[in-house]
Amino acid sequence: MVHSLISFIKNSPSPFHCVANMSDVLLSKGFIPLSETEPFHCQPGKKYFILRNQSALCAFTIPQNKPSGFSIISAHTDSPCFKIKENPEISNDYTTLNVEKYGGMLASTWFDRPLSIAGRVICKSPTGPIAHLVDFDRDLVSIVNLAIHQNRMANQGQTLKTQKDLLPLLGLQKPKLTQLLSDECAIIENDILSYDLFLYNRMVGSIWGAHHEFFSAPKIDDLQCAFTALKSLVETENSQRINLCVFFDNEEVGSSSRQGALSDFLENTLQRIALSLKWPQEDYYTALARSFMLSADNGHALHPNYPEVSNPQNYPILNHGLLIKYAANQKYSTDAWSSAVFKTILDEAFIPYQAFMNHSDYPGGSTLGNLSNQHISIPTVDMGTAQLAMHSAYETAGVEDAALLYRGMRAFFEHTAFPTL
Repeated sequence: MVHSLISFIKNSPSPFHCVANMSDVLLSKGFIPLSETEPFHCQPGKKYFILRNQSALCAFTIPQNKPSGFSIISAHTDSPCFKIKENPEISNDYTTLNVEKYGGMLASTWFDRPLSIAGRVICKSPTGPIAHLVDFDRDLVSIVNLAIHQNRMANQGQTLKTQKDLLPLLGLQKPKLTQLLSDECAIIENDILSYDLFLYNRMVGSIWGAHHEFFSAPKIDDLQCAFTALKSLVETENSQRINLCVFFDNEEVGSSSRQGALSDFLENTLQRIALSLKWPQEDYYTALARSFMLSADNGHALHPNYPEVSNPQNYPILNHGLLIKYAANQKYSTDAWSSAVFKTILDEAFIPYQAFMNHSDYPGGSTLGNLSNQHISIPTVDMGTAQLAMHSAYETAGVEDAALLYRGMRAFFEHTAFPTL
């Protein structure tokens, strides 16, 4: 399981590549692509998927029987990183790239690593703008540290300024990014209109620990949940419910884009499925009332060096079970009822779980469940696995938890009877 996950992460250096990889998997499993610009023609017993902005995806299976409701897992395709600005070259004796932070990363972890550039390039064509995926897939840039001899206070803590300290070094002879893109994509440089390009860590994922119990990789948050949800969807069947995965973009920067959890992507898709299946409107509302969602995103494990920042009694440990995430401030959607329903599913499948609550003085951020519930209000559990070094350029999680996450999501998609309250 972990080896496949590490491979998926390596091949998904941007949200656009993540969605392209997912699309390839879905096509290979017989899922039929739909377009938001065309009417949906869904049929019982068939499987479908739809993209938005190349960086968000929704996939679903329809049973032969009339569905009683929707079983939904949401995850996200983006991770904290650096985004390259327009006209990025800053040239003096060296050429660096003008970048900005994307999301709340641990910035210091990006120093002195092999980095590359990936994303999409928008170009002219006779029929209008077209998008090219690009991944240089080589060690191309690095954010280089200032030596300790020139910064004696480096180990005393310092404020890192993106516009000064975190600019990646590209080259010596005034290289031009658009020329590099032209060469890489075999396109005419003057045809480049714009781009969405990100730095990514080239370090390969690894399995480590005294008993090989840990693994580390970039983007574990949230590609672990995204990969596992997709794998669970394509490998399960449910004769009573529509199983659906939705993968949003821009979770790390607030989810307020047209491809984010605050958009109408999920809401529109559910409504169009119902319309295509010719449900009366009342049938759609009753199916929605019988639906359930897992908002899949990882949580903080107890840190061996900083136990005091975890909740005193609800601190998860790596390889000790799935997380069920609670928060009184509604940043998570879990409540007593939804957690009880999900615990019942896990208990029936003999899958261990742990309660996760933030330390009251170190509140966590919002995630997908409470945001998407502003459009589709259904019982939801925020869940995931425990991890260390969240939002680092190289994160750490538990090998056994990866397998438990897969088992838990499969059990959810195979479950047919969801009680209502």
